[in-house]
Amino acid sequence: MTALATERKPRLFTVEVNTTYCKGCEICVQVCPKNVLAMNDRLKANVVNLKDCTGCLNCEIYCPDFAINVEEVEANA
Repeated sequence: MTALATERKPRLFTVEVNTTYCKGCEICVQVCPKNVLAMNDRLKANVVNLKDCTGCLNCEIYCPDFAINVEEVEANA
């Protein structure tokens, strides 16, 4: 293997929850395979394990209120 193949940097993502739109249905929490989201004390979705996000987009896709946005963070060159 080449040096490039072995030095693959992990992909990083941001997950933003618009709490104004979030109605607390908890669908995003249930469909996240890495437990990135949890419900807070106001019964709104909250990012709790951002480093574990794989960018699968399940939370964004299944949110009925379009309250979640997932984006990949560009690595600094």
